Amino acid sequence: MTSVAAALAAARVKLPASEARLLLGHVLGRPAAWLISHDDEVLDEDALLSFASLVARRAGGEPVAYLVGYREFFGREFAVSPFVLIPRPETELLVDIALKAKVMRSGIHADGAGETAKILDLGTGSGCIAVTLALEFPQARVTAVDASAEALTAARKNAERLGASLRFLQSDWFDQLVGERFDLIVANPPYIAAADPHLAAGDLRHEPEPALASGADGLDAIRRIIAAAPAHMAPGGQLWLEHGYDQAAAVRELLAAAGLSDIEQHRDLAGIVRVSGGRLK
Repeated sequence: MTSVAAALAAARVKLPASEARLLLGHVLGRPAAWLISHDDEVLDEDALLSFASLVARRAGGEPVAYLVGYREFFGREFAVSPFVLIPRPETELLVDIALKAKVMRSGIHADGAGETAKILDLGTGSGCIAVTLALEFPQARVTAVDASAEALTAARKNAERLGASLRFLQSDWFDQLVGERFDLIVANPPYIAAADPHLAAGDLRHEPEPALASGADGLDAIRRIIAAAPAHMAPGGQLWLEHGYDQAAAVRELLAAAGLSDIEQHRDLAGIVRVSGGRLK
């Protein structure tokens, strides 16, 4: 007979305590507080086998988010699978900037005043950015684009479960958006160099490589997006992108070369310049 406390103690040989609690809580459908207050509760065989399987898979390198099927982003749970990138805390900076931006053509604000803003999320993946913006900015008309049909299926399910209203479109960046212009464009594109050894280590080796890597220097997707963006931006529209820790200077140059003005760059909580953007005059 194995108790909650004994099962967690055994798992901690392979995993950090926080991960062990999360996985056991997932198996039992119980929060961490319950595990603490019921540490003498005896687990049945099915629960023990399920927990042991998850512990072994996590010890083998599978991301916790894929094992439990969700990751929190901006205070909401987003379902994830190996078809989509796992939402990162640093990407919340991109959402914060988008919500504070004066996305306006004729006085459009996040409080809903003025004309309805048109927002585009490129490479939406799980939909965490697009769905969050649609929920936080309900007056906006949000379009979420991804080249992957599987990713769009995941994003649609997250939108439905969280009650967000937005448009989904399968497209290779702007290809299916001919003639459309937006007040705000956001993107968390792939930006890791194709030969970066981190792609073969840790959680990254289990995530979809097309959502992570982009060319020899990691900037191929960013180049395409920035070069094409002005043709899809309304006058005064803004473009904001997440990028790598060492790409800030290159991204600033690309934004300037595309004719964008009022270029800004923002640091994440670790002090790394993580998001850059500009405005179309």
